[in-house]
Amino acid sequence: MHDKLNIVGIGPGSKEYLTLGVVDLIENSDVLVGSQRSLDLFDYVNAEFVVLQPRDIPKTVQTAVNRLHDGLVVTVLSTGDPGFSGMLKTVKRLSPETKLNVVPGISSVQLAAAKLQIPWDTANLITIHGGKAPTDDLLERIDESKDNIILPNRHISELAEYLIDNGFNPKHSMVICEKLSYADEQIVRVTLEEARNMDFGYMCVVVL
Repeated sequence: MHDKLNIVGIGPGSKEYLTLGVVDLIENSDVLVGSQRSLDLFDYVNAEFVVLQPRDIPKTVQTAVNRLHDGLVVTVLSTGDPGFSGMLKTVKRLSPETKLNVVPGISSVQLAAAKLQIPWDTANLITIHGGKAPTDDLLERIDESKDNIILPNRHISELAEYLIDNGFNPKHSMVICEKLSYADEQIVRVTLEEARNMDFGYMCVVVL
């Protein structure tokens, strides 16, 4: 696979959600590329670590491709699954000619569905992850006949306020799953009114 850039899903955060195949591939890599949080999971691996900074993603992807062209085994770590709000879309956009080896991982969306006992093949999956605020098409994407599992933008309060401002009842329920798989994970059921006055971190999944 030296001619292919590995993009692997490393799950929601805890080591227990890593697959054996992903671990084996990572441990046999020459270069690991990912967020600091991702790289910290593999601090025992003897490899070059390239930290992926949000503002330097194009430069970092090019670094990964350059290392690949040097004949090294390069693996990009994607939290959750690479194919859902992960690194697959980003790498394909920035380096469309690069051959890829994509290995799936467990998404936080899957874990949220499991925790809440939602058959996630019947849910409506939405991501506004990475955006500064909810976009105008979000209302069109929400299906009130289903469980809407949403990867939100950085602030849950903005999402709740946006929904209220666009006609949702302030008493409409929202489930917030924060830091899934970590020791301090929490799952809370609140109203939109309550949510817009609460502060959560960026590692959240919302069910509406």
